Amino acid sequence: MASFIIEGGHLLSGTIIPQGAKNEALQVICASLLTKEEVTIHNIPDIRDVNNLIQLLRDIGVKVQRLSPNDYTFQADDLNLKYLESDEFVNCCAELRGSVLMIGPLLARMGKAVIAQPGGDKIGRRRLDTHFLGFEKLGAKFNRIEGRNVYEIAAKRLKGSYMLLDEASVTGTANIIMAAVFAKGTTTIYNAACEPYVQQLCHLLNQMGAQISGIGSNLLTINGVEIMHGGEHKILPDMIEVGSFIGMAAMCGDGIRIKDVSISNLGIIPDAFRKLGVKIKVDGDDLFIPRQKHYEIQSFIDGTIMTLADAPWPGLTPDLLSVLIVVASQARGSVLFHQKMFESRLFFVDKLIDMGAQIILCDPHRAVVVGHDRKITLRGGRMSSPDIRAGIALLIAAMSAKGTSRIDNIEQIDRGYEHIEERLNALGAKINRA
Repeated sequence: MASFIIEGGHLLSGTIIPQGAKNEALQVICASLLTKEEVTIHNIPDIRDVNNLIQLLRDIGVKVQRLSPNDYTFQADDLNLKYLESDEFVNCCAELRGSVLMIGPLLARMGKAVIAQPGGDKIGRRRLDTHFLGFEKLGAKFNRIEGRNVYEIAAKRLKGSYMLLDEASVTGTANIIMAAVFAKGTTTIYNAACEPYVQQLCHLLNQMGAQISGIGSNLLTINGVEIMHGGEHKILPDMIEVGSFIGMAAMCGDGIRIKDVSISNLGIIPDAFRKLGVKIKVDGDDLFIPRQKHYEIQSFIDGTIMTLADAPWPGLTPDLLSVLIVVASQARGSVLFHQKMFESRLFFVDKLIDMGAQIILCDPHRAVVVGHDRKITLRGGRMSSPDIRAGIALLIAAMSAKGTSRIDNIEQIDRGYEHIEERLNALGAKINRA
């Protein structure tokens, strides 16, 4: 298990470029399973979760060629169907949550897939019902394989259907879309997730020969096709990393430029930080965050305490609440955070409290942060990263803290952030990997 040793109190300055979007990468890489032809994908982030998925595709017979550090080609023209049914494959899937996105393409093209409960962040229940209910609507059947904690899902030919999703699940929507491109007839998905990464997946699939309309809305229509061909695609900048860098610049920055962020695809992320008083300047497709000697949390128009809550796109992504909580700890004023989607995601705040933050954890879903207005500096400490987003939030807290901190289990951070200590050290941070 690796750790970060962080010497806090150093101001950061300079320019940083966000990596390709992790969640989009997982989706479009799995989309390559839908065709025998070559699919080229640019701007793939060099992170643990994505690299593990790429290795899993190699294991099942996909020809993978790395053109450059972030550009790959994938060709799934000779899949090893026996390996897809092996215990080794199932065990690999169980350790990687992104592997769930292979189910839709494999079901559509091969007529069956084997499913195990996937791994990932320990942030509460992350159910897969939306995926499976969608597959059943398309005509797939589930069978439990005796003696193994896995299920086989199969269908000779999927059939288009109308479905109203029980939740606007991003991975659920992506998985159902990829299954439906080969379904006979028309599939209509209502209450579909409409995040930019789902839109990007749909654009790639249409380029490969799919017929998807309604992209960008929560009502998608998919006319099934007989065959898909190759394509080429560039992944968007990672909006979660952009938000993480905004938080980092607010806490310990001395003027930081975040380049090429695709502002039109950030949604309300910049405004969420502005509600905490953080000053953000837009310069073309860059964001510049000047030094924030003080920043004051806004109130609602009627004077009541500010509340920030997560919601499906175009609402505030839950992946940034951890960073926003850290930023609020040094603001002037108080704010209530309401995490609605995952019942364990706020439990990392006890580590911030140990560092000197004033936070009241009301229940598993709500926390009140009383800002220090920089009058009391957070103090360094030893902590462990419970998930990707809490990990980066703790790293930001440690960089702004007085003294030295140690963060264990940084493999969680590596799952979502590319060479993070090297990139932050280039801005003036003092982070060592142990």
